[in-house]
Amino acid sequence: MIVITYIIMTFFVVLSPGVDTALITKRTIAEGKKDGLQMALGITAGSLVHTLAATLGISMLILQSAVAFTILKWVGAIYLIYLGIRSLAKRPQTDQLNETNQFNKGSAFKEGLLSNILNPKVAVFFITFLPQFVTAKNTAVIELFTMGCIYAIISVLWFVCYVYCLHFVREWLLSPTVQGYMEKATGIVLVGFGIKLLFTQREA
Repeated sequence: MIVITYIIMTFFVVLSPGVDTALITKRTIAEGKKDGLQMALGITAGSLVHTLAATLGISMLILQSAVAFTILKWVGAIYLIYLGIRSLAKRPQTDQLNETNQFNKGSAFKEGLLSNILNPKVAVFFITFLPQFVTAKNTAVIELFTMGCIYAIISVLWFVCYVYCLHFVREWLLSPTVQGYMEKATGIVLVGFGIKLLFTQREA
């Protein structure tokens, strides 16, 4: 029963719009399905890193250290704001220009991975959400790791479905006008998340 409850709760958490959704939307529309899937895998890999950190107690050590938390918070916020500003400054491009700039765009997997790992709010989530479903202290480590893996699986399945849905409407979204609005909207969202992250308080 606890496992089913956890899966249901995780499903709703994953579906909630956030930084991950904004990044995947931006990358899939701008660069295509392949980059969207790479972004999804990068974000999922970041979740697995947080799972290991929470399981080994590393996340708790970081959150208990004001200096470590502040550094992580600022680095994560600056990275999100950087991605947002880059979106705001980007101009709609034709397919020919996109092909020319293939070597200039950053790795979608790396962007997803870094945006997830550098977000202390994800670390807070993992060490507050997962322990609620631990049934016994002697199996806590195994249970935490298993739940983290389940979270990652649900995440990647949802993100893959989301990417394919975006892919079907991408042709319409790629019109210069719509693309321009999407880039600006995503940029504003990412900058907003970055600024919001700056005001995240460390749990006592």
